[in-house]
Amino acid sequence: MQQQRSVPSSRLSRLVQLGRLGSGIAGGMVGEGLRQLGSGNRPKASDLLLTPANARRLAERLSEMRGAAMKIGQLLSMEAGDILPDPLPDILSRLREQANPMPLGQVAAVLDGAWGSDWKNRFRRFHFTPLAAASIGQVHAAETKDGRRLAIKIQYPGIARSIDSDLDNVMALLRMFRLLPAGLEIEPLITVAKSQLHMEADYLQEAEHLRTYAANLGSQPGLRVPEVAEDLTTATVLAMELVDGEPIETLASAPREVRERVAVRLTELALRELFDWRLMQTDPNFANFRYRVEDDEVILLDFGATRRFEPALVEAFRHLVEASLGDDEQALEQAATDVGYIDPEDGPAYRRAVIDMIVAAAEPARYPGAYDFGVADLSERLGQHVMEMHTQQGFGRMPPPDILYIHRKLGGLYLLLKRLRARVPIAELIAPHLLRRQ
Repeated sequence: MQQQRSVPSSRLSRLVQLGRLGSGIAGGMVGEGLRQLGSGNRPKASDLLLTPANARRLAERLSEMRGAAMKIGQLLSMEAGDILPDPLPDILSRLREQANPMPLGQVAAVLDGAWGSDWKNRFRRFHFTPLAAASIGQVHAAETKDGRRLAIKIQYPGIARSIDSDLDNVMALLRMFRLLPAGLEIEPLITVAKSQLHMEADYLQEAEHLRTYAANLGSQPGLRVPEVAEDLTTATVLAMELVDGEPIETLASAPREVRERVAVRLTELALRELFDWRLMQTDPNFANFRYRVEDDEVILLDFGATRRFEPALVEAFRHLVEASLGDDEQALEQAATDVGYIDPEDGPAYRRAVIDMIVAAAEPARYPGAYDFGVADLSERLGQHVMEMHTQQGFGRMPPPDILYIHRKLGGLYLLLKRLRARVPIAELIAPHLLRRQ
């Protein structure tokens, strides 16, 4: 676990933190410039900016702030990492690691506000060392006096009300130091980030999503959602059943039949989320899945980033998938336009690039039989395609925000199936969803 650090909770204190970050980066540039000039070199401004020292400053300060400041780094590394200047993607990817946990006094203050000052009388044990700490809050294990083992998710103070200002200030800082590629249309990503963070900060809504997913799954074997502890859940504290399990990545060394059984299960879940429920947990973090060996059960965690999609969008995406599996390029182009990948004003070169990208992304669904994710290099090829679109052809537009959420889910699923070295019959699993109309 990392060193404890207080979360700056007021807008002023968070703005001061970013101001210090900007001053530190500028000072680092001056110091590195003088050092290189003294050595007889004539460095470029970009070389002075993206030094290892400035990389550490950026990652450490955003991690210390948590909240939107930390989340925008995570989203940029995932959604635009292929086109950001080196070594910025590696810098920002560090923000996917655990955040610094709050000091004990700050944890107690949050719980006093949520449960009252006598809250300790309700627990037999409360572990102040968190199980995990992320951008919005941290999770503690506890046992109530009536014997319930719970996971208590505690929201960092001030995070919810600082979301919009944090994002605006971080983006201003990135633009000031010209860390974003020219022509990159970043506004859809900012829209996604703000929307997702407000969802993640709404613990009462997350509790409702937990209940909805449990109801949707019913008695389906192999998948489990923790039960909400209603009496302890508030706007800033989410209490739920603590279910023991191993990190999902540990299955990488399990027998093939176990890996592939779990892979099929998670693929079917993602398809049901999109096409049947139109309700999708869109955070691709591996930590949101645990595996109980004794019950052959996947535990589904963290429903803060759950998003509901309009029927028209889901139907348009269904048509896009169907078109990507056929050979009618005109139908595929129309479907891509309906989803929002292509604008009527786009020229032939852009349309061609988008169509090629969609066909490549559909490769697992076009493959006859079980697609071997363990040996596939699809993510690398798609990343190269994105880079070429942005650098060689100058295309900087991102898809609509809702489509970005679907991208994140399906991209995260792809990476998990690759980690599990699974062979999955994607075409067979997706076929029933393309035949049915809602």
